[in-house]
Amino acid sequence: MRRERERVDEMAAWCDTEVVLSVVGGKWKLLILRYLLLGTHRFGELKQALSTVTQRMLTGQLRELEEDGLVSRTVYAEVPPKVEYSLTEVGESLRGIIDQLETWGSWYREQLKNQAGDGQAHEHQAGENQTARDGCASVSAPLIETPRPND
Repeated sequence: MRRERERVDEMAAWCDTEVVLSVVGGKWKLLILRYLLLGTHRFGELKQALSTVTQRMLTGQLRELEEDGLVSRTVYAEVPPKVEYSLTEVGESLRGIIDQLETWGSWYREQLKNQAGDGQAHEHQAGENQTARDGCASVSAPLIETPRPND
């Protein structure tokens, strides 16, 4: 049974972070958006880029992103059917935020490496999550160079 998402317009006005998490939260949405920042893609290309996502999950996440106005779905009257996904203007507005998250992720990895060098490695660092690596494998290059946070 699928859980119904709370509507953004029904969320508490004082918690915009909750709105953000509702729209882009979860394991796959930011990775989908990040890949679509590179351009328009067909479903199969998205599935290949995010190799460990199931078809059902990818379909659901794309539908939610479309419902929230971040992704546009274009269906061409062809046989076999051709469907393309691209970012809307609202989706494109997340570029800077996604770039900053990418930069922070890189900075954080460096922090973990530095701690490991000091003999303070975190348990989860040694067994990095293969799923997370697979999800980023096809789009590992930074989209825009942004300054790193200070140490």
